[in-house]
Amino acid sequence: MTSGGIRRSFTAVAALALASFGSAALAAPGPWQLNMERGASTWSPVPYHLNNVALGVCTVIGVLVFSAMFIAIFRFRKSRGAVAEKWSHNTTVEVVWTTIPVLILITLAYLATSGLTSWADTTGSQMTVKVTGYQWKWRYDYVDYLGKSIDKVGFMSRLDTRSDQTRQLGSGMDPFAVKVGNENTYLLDVDKPLVVPVDTKIRFVITSGDVIHSWWVPATGWKIDAIPGIINAAWANFTTPGTYRGQCAELCGQDHGFMPIVVVVKSKADFAKWLAAQEAGSAAPASAPQTAQVAASASGKQG
Repeated sequence: MTSGGIRRSFTAVAALALASFGSAALAAPGPWQLNMERGASTWSPVPYHLNNVALGVCTVIGVLVFSAMFIAIFRFRKSRGAVAEKWSHNTTVEVVWTTIPVLILITLAYLATSGLTSWADTTGSQMTVKVTGYQWKWRYDYVDYLGKSIDKVGFMSRLDTRSDQTRQLGSGMDPFAVKVGNENTYLLDVDKPLVVPVDTKIRFVITSGDVIHSWWVPATGWKIDAIPGIINAAWANFTTPGTYRGQCAELCGQDHGFMPIVVVVKSKADFAKWLAAQEAGSAAPASAPQTAQVAASASGKQG
């Protein structure tokens, strides 16, 4: 193969890669997507762009290394009369190929460190949600919102009933028929989603009640382990109302694949109504025994 043929081959490969990966970078999450999700929070673009930078660096290095290798193999092969040089080393080349990788690694480390420190800084949070992982479900407890504590608002979030029935052996039910609207939600929906407000910095404190789990919603741009006896924290500020799905990302037992995560982001007004309804519902059972006791007392006095 001539040098011109080699150049044409690499040009074709580069064009194909650009068409494949470049378009995927702008696509929404879906089958065969080749890049990270852009996310729906104020922080999620940080890992997305860092991933693209690292991918670009690796691609350039790969092209240079494999180009040099293939040129050496095909252009300077013995059958074409190439004769190997006899020298031990070249100081200039060794300095260059040592210095450049070091600078690249320092740059990537700086970008990654600055991103991680901003992700871990939960100061100034306007809301706190405690997330506890169990085999094989999640519990959400609302701690505070806009400086006010939230009392007795919490619930378990499990795989939705239809998916749970469909997954059973011999059920005869069609997984593709499990939908919400036009979206197939087989093994992706829950009975009670986590509901949060838009444009609010939310601190998530995450732990586990049994084994190690991992709470992962790609729209946040991060995932964090839920470890028994340890409290991990991160934050998210969702910029767009909607429904965002995730999964447990740590193998935690036989039903690990059946504990999805669903976060429903509402407007602040709608969230305030939802929270008020939850607080009213949690207060109702506490008043029922007192009412029964008063009725019994009144009945005793009449007797």
